[in-house]
Amino acid sequence: MLLKINFYCYLTIYFIVFNALTSFISMAYEVKSISPFPTNTATNTATNTATQSNQFMQESQLSSTFSNEIKQFWQQGSFSHFNATDKTRINYAQFVHDNKNQSCIVIVSGRSETYLKYQEVSYNLYQQGYNIFLLDHRGQGLSERLLANPNKGYVASFIDYEDDLSYFIDNIVSTTCQSKPYLLAHSMGGVISARYMQRFPDRIKAAVLSSPMMGFSSGPIPDFMAKGLISFTNRLNNWFSNEAWYFFGQADYRAVPFSKNELTHSRVRYQTFVDLYQEIPEVQLGGVTVNWLDEGIQAQNKIFAQLENLTTPILILQAAEDSIIDNQAQNNFCQQLHQLQPQSCSDGKPSIIKGAYHEILFESDDIRELALNQILTWFEQHH
Repeated sequence: MLLKINFYCYLTIYFIVFNALTSFISMAYEVKSISPFPTNTATNTATNTATQSNQFMQESQLSSTFSNEIKQFWQQGSFSHFNATDKTRINYAQFVHDNKNQSCIVIVSGRSETYLKYQEVSYNLYQQGYNIFLLDHRGQGLSERLLANPNKGYVASFIDYEDDLSYFIDNIVSTTCQSKPYLLAHSMGGVISARYMQRFPDRIKAAVLSSPMMGFSSGPIPDFMAKGLISFTNRLNNWFSNEAWYFFGQADYRAVPFSKNELTHSRVRYQTFVDLYQEIPEVQLGGVTVNWLDEGIQAQNKIFAQLENLTTPILILQAAEDSIIDNQAQNNFCQQLHQLQPQSCSDGKPSIIKGAYHEILFESDDIRELALNQILTWFEQHH
């Protein structure tokens, strides 16, 4: 009887704490209302030297540009797939100039994204003279889903993401590019890219990680307790079910109104990718599973444990108003990495984009243009 009482007490405490953990990850898009966009706040810290030049399309031009220039550009791309080592289908796209001596950029997207979302970004960088390569991660976008419920954000191991990226670069990108490519990664793509560069330190010329998912915010719950509960819940999942559980509070895909999003201040860019997900429902993805979250934490731990292997020059773009991931983890990453590799993270800090929400590359014009100029400057400095 005592054992049963203690067990029930433990379960009660467990679920109270577990409820509080709903803020641990915002990937479910349970977001708060946006405050009015602050005037003239899209400036960076003093360490950033890139200037705005209005060389990229403005929000007011976006609708007509998508219908004309971007549509024409996208139709010139090459779209295909490869089978990963476990035979999972991975879809990808490439946009290559006639002059094959052009430098190459591999875009590594974030969780729940698809390369179709990156049409404007790809067009911008292609217009700057780069060959562009993109892939959809396993379990999302146009690539093969891994579970019976295609909405569940799942991966068996983050190493699978890294291996897919490695195959893509070795067997598709490198057959076209005359020199080592650059990496431009966002959010979860930043974790995948960092782990890839740790495992293969000589494959990439330089990298920019935008809002990299170096850590999750556990809110009022101590970090060690949050991670312990996630690990324990994943074990329960494995013990009692053959089906991957959603993390608490996660659910199938649903569109979030612009007024309640915390991804971007740009209404037109937000609506563009929301419309895309409605028009092509097969790219929709819901919340994360417990296993995905547990694997993500393990990948983050490996990044910090093996920083000495991260020799590729890296620039971190930090969204100052990011509520999706933990910016302090990015600060810790830069501080520690710069001590080991002075060519990365100038002054041991991320490049802070003031006024920006999580999706810097889809932000309002002034924020986005500042970020794109910094990206181009970083790549040019490591030509």
